[in-house]
Amino acid sequence: NTLIMSGTISRYNFKAIAPIPDSSKLIDVVLSKTNRKTPTEIRANFKITRIRRFYMRKVKYTQTTCNEKLQLIVDSFPNLDDIHPFYADLMNVLYDRDHYKLALGHVNKAKAIVDRISNDYVKLMKYADSLYRCKMLKRAALGRMATLLKKLKPSLGYLEEVRKHLARLPSINTNTRTLLITGYPNVGKSSFLNNLTKADVDVQSYPFTTQSLFVGHTEYKYTDWQIIDTPGLLDRPISERNTIEMQAITALAHLNACILYFIDISEHCGYTISDQIKLFKNIRKLFYTVDPDTQETVVSKPIVLVLSKIDVTGWEEVSQENKDLITETAEESKAFVVKMSNTEKIGLDEVKQTACDILLDHRLTQKAKNPKKAESILNRVYVATPKRKDKVERPAHVPKTVLDQVPRPNDKKTVLE
Repeated sequence: NTLIMSGTISRYNFKAIAPIPDSSKLIDVVLSKTNRKTPTEIRANFKITRIRRFYMRKVKYTQTTCNEKLQLIVDSFPNLDDIHPFYADLMNVLYDRDHYKLALGHVNKAKAIVDRISNDYVKLMKYADSLYRCKMLKRAALGRMATLLKKLKPSLGYLEEVRKHLARLPSINTNTRTLLITGYPNVGKSSFLNNLTKADVDVQSYPFTTQSLFVGHTEYKYTDWQIIDTPGLLDRPISERNTIEMQAITALAHLNACILYFIDISEHCGYTISDQIKLFKNIRKLFYTVDPDTQETVVSKPIVLVLSKIDVTGWEEVSQENKDLITETAEESKAFVVKMSNTEKIGLDEVKQTACDILLDHRLTQKAKNPKKAESILNRVYVATPKRKDKVERPAHVPKTVLDQVPRPNDKKTVLE
């Protein structure tokens, strides 16, 4: 029930995962349910076969209840091989894939062991020759199952911590129109998100204020757009990046979005323009892919270089060397350059419009390149060719009034045109 599917939209709802009980609470739930559903009804004059059947039923019911509870825990957590690569890598960054799989494996393995304990003691009960022996076998079976559940305490505790953290993750739709904000710390990323959406991200003057992914929503051309603010990145090898930075890298690598790379041209963030361009060139490989037809490296995501804090330092105040560096980098990456200020609210709409328009064009191009999509479109197109009723030529007729209004090549275009 935690996977929401609607047409082409798939989003994992982590908040739907039920709380995981600890081992002692799980034992209490299982045993109390067994006592409630199989009350003791043994009389002195009962035959031994009837007594055996009663205790067998008690053991089997405990086994079924244990399996139901454990299966519910396993099923409620996402399978890393089935969900979107973005979520799979994000969970690997935050919780370690191996530890996560190991904990779920312990819970899953416990089901098989409970089955084996139940089957062994049911077989022994078939040969029990008295009420006392049946009762002792039942106690031994339930005791071993309870001991097994006790051993799951570390795994259940770890899964409960994972569940709490997953519930706090933002609900990110991996297939919708998305703008992804990235750059060095303190370059104005979170302020931009707050200005464009109703998100209330904490903004401070010190670096790494944003320590996780934040999502906001805005409208453009009557459709909903998702804007994701990522933690600040530092220019260092991927092996040296911390968990906070790896969340941003995961989003950049897996989400099909328009990348808004923020450059603080005032350098008040503590990093020079050349340092910020160097970081961009370092992470730029995440936006490239190999074209299967030409085998050439092409840009797989539209990019906008956002020059922020122009209210502090104007574009004309930037040195010619830095201007050339930004321009060359934009041409190399086929990126658009837009100037803006969060404080003075200058250029915000231009950034939004540019990013949204180029992402729409990019998505249309991707659909046209997809053979299945192209075929489905062509299947809907039908060109009707009328049959000639005679051999009379009927050239196209353009009214003289229209011809008079046709502009000559040397005519100047109006603003409206």
